[in-house]
Amino acid sequence: MALPIVAVIGRPNVGKSTLVNRLAGVTDAIVHDEPGVTRDRTYRPGFWQDREFLVVDTGGLVFDDDTEFLPLIREQAMAALAESSAAIFVVDGQEGPTPADETIAEWLRQQSVPFFLAVNKCESPQQGIIQSSQFWELGLGEPFPVSGIHGNGLGELLDELITHLEPVEIPSETSEIKVAIVGRPNVGKSSLLNAFTGENRAIVSPISGTTRDAIDMVVERPGKAEKEGESKTYRLIDTAGIRKKKNVDYGPEFFGINRAFKAIRRSDVVLMVIDALDGVTEQDQKLAGRIAEEGRAAVIVVNKWDAVEKDSHTIYEQEKLVKDRLSFVDWAEIIFVSAQTGQRVEKILDLVDTAAEGHRRRVTTSVINEVLEEAVSWHSPPTSRQGRQGKIYYGTQVASQPPTIALFVNEPKRFNDNYRRYIERQFRQHLGFTGTPIRLLWRGKKAREVGNNIQSNANRATRV
Repeated sequence: MALPIVAVIGRPNVGKSTLVNRLAGVTDAIVHDEPGVTRDRTYRPGFWQDREFLVVDTGGLVFDDDTEFLPLIREQAMAALAESSAAIFVVDGQEGPTPADETIAEWLRQQSVPFFLAVNKCESPQQGIIQSSQFWELGLGEPFPVSGIHGNGLGELLDELITHLEPVEIPSETSEIKVAIVGRPNVGKSSLLNAFTGENRAIVSPISGTTRDAIDMVVERPGKAEKEGESKTYRLIDTAGIRKKKNVDYGPEFFGINRAFKAIRRSDVVLMVIDALDGVTEQDQKLAGRIAEEGRAAVIVVNKWDAVEKDSHTIYEQEKLVKDRLSFVDWAEIIFVSAQTGQRVEKILDLVDTAAEGHRRRVTTSVINEVLEEAVSWHSPPTSRQGRQGKIYYGTQVASQPPTIALFVNEPKRFNDNYRRYIERQFRQHLGFTGTPIRLLWRGKKAREVGNNIQSNANRATRV
């Protein structure tokens, strides 16, 4: 069963995101002393006593202004309220009631969702009672003095709120695939998220920097064993557009980009979105390098393909250009899509499945050494000027996510970059590490030590 949802709403800059962080026990939501930081609706798990729920953060509600993002923020807040079992209306206890609060209160009276009035920024318990008493005039019932920063008063508020939330039996944790959607500003990341979910989950605007928080959304789709009712779960993470560091000022955009980098680190697969009209830029190259450094699997998504004039050769020419410009992640699959029309969007998750499988794959030592033996028979290791040839004794996988293989050799420096790339290609070709980086650890080992290890393993096998 789906968890009940609790919407947190209010006008701008009353501390909604601070309160959400406190309810969820995290610091994920961007908090900055500036109105309009939160725009999309973002979901985070919360709990109180025996109740599990999702708390949804929303942008600041403004009803008498239709400039910039405000109508879209209202749309997101209304969507959050429509799917909620209860709502928390947040006001500023230090500022007191405002005309904007009265407008929201009047709107809330027309809704069927039960709501609770949280008077935030009441850091002093004694002073908080006085501050909250001003809000009786809104006619919304008892105002609860709370502090999102310190957590004061939240217990009393949540005790009342959970009476409106049905208890839900939480199923065992599924093996979901975490997918971060990253790229430069305005390449269509939020449009892609909306195309996956089939709803306006994130605000889409031609203005760069629309998305700030990292937005998580869980979707399911039937797996290969559809007849048995199995399905696959994906956690899609939309992120802020990543610009050049020198162009980013300290503030919401700075925090949003940091969230994007964290999303890369916590993902299994990264969807790197590129604008088909702009092609691969220098910033795209740097971002791809970041993905490779973090050891994440990846799919290169070339968006806005519907806007490109093309013939039967265009897609092959563009694929070659992308591979040439992103040669250091040439292991990533490339797909050309249109988030706006939905062209090939459903095929992206097929590539995600393949990349995630390769990223998690473990291969036995015996198979790795079979591949090494064949690779060396076709192309011997290089020989130094002194006539000393490199020797690969054996290899073994020591980690996954990304696949990491230790190769024990006589002397690592005898293996140049070309030969190391050759060995990596052989592993990819024979072991199917598609869509994921491979890390090869070249370890020096004396022949006598290798012999001792082999004999020790043989003796252990005999005893068994």
